[in-house]
Amino acid sequence: MKPEVTSFFDEATNTITYVVRDPAGSSCAIIDSVLDFDYASGRTDTSSADAVIAFVQDKGYRVEWLLETHVHADHLSAAPYLQEKLGGKIGIGHNITIVQDTFGKVFNEGTEFQRDGSQFDQLFSDGDSIHIGQLRVDVLHTPGHTPACLTYVIGDAAFVGDTLFMPDFGTARCDFPGGSAETMWESVQKILALPEETRIFVGHDYKAEGRDHYAWETTVGAQKAANVHVGSGKSREDFIAMRTTRDAKLGMPKLIVPSLQVNMRAGQMPEPEDNGTVYLKVPVNKL
Repeated sequence: MKPEVTSFFDEATNTITYVVRDPAGSSCAIIDSVLDFDYASGRTDTSSADAVIAFVQDKGYRVEWLLETHVHADHLSAAPYLQEKLGGKIGIGHNITIVQDTFGKVFNEGTEFQRDGSQFDQLFSDGDSIHIGQLRVDVLHTPGHTPACLTYVIGDAAFVGDTLFMPDFGTARCDFPGGSAETMWESVQKILALPEETRIFVGHDYKAEGRDHYAWETTVGAQKAANVHVGSGKSREDFIAMRTTRDAKLGMPKLIVPSLQVNMRAGQMPEPEDNGTVYLKVPVNKL
């Protein structure tokens, strides 16, 4: 089946949120939502999520799933806000527990922070399947960028998160805790083994050099032929060497500190302190 895909691009974080609808009905899923956050003031805003809500309500869609491809390090998830307004279950990969354990220690969260993934409604393993109306969703575990990365294959479309970018931009970094260029290579091969006509929807776009517009839809065939990191016969050894060298020169995403603390909680903020205020920690010399 060919799902109907509507994209919402957030230029502040270069993130694409997807509404994926079963063409045979009104059921839909929302993938990788964005909660706007101004780091300087510590203020959140729901403008990006509200645009998605308005679209879904105007079309009369019924949200069944709020899916995360991974624990994002560059934007905050709006999944709880969307769930409050539209319903749906929040899902992520079962290796969220590894991410929670790793960053629970980084942020010194203490025993009150549960590291069992219970903040999410459902944890997915490789090979799992769910449905959006009559649309079957097959789950591929595609770690490398993070341990919990998933690709959702929905009909003729694959939502790859940060594993692959557009062919002229390549692949995501692998230097976060739990990341691995070797593992990333294997995950990419799983995606490229899908039928060549499979539509690929990426999680971010940054305009590759020489391209004057944002883009987020491509195909497996185009990735195999032209991806600058893994296409055109690139070898595993060359990819690992390139990725390792490149990642060593990259700075941290500007929203990594708030994003990780919120997203490992399924988009919820930490509990307020005794004065009623929510605080996000900045670990010094830790990331």
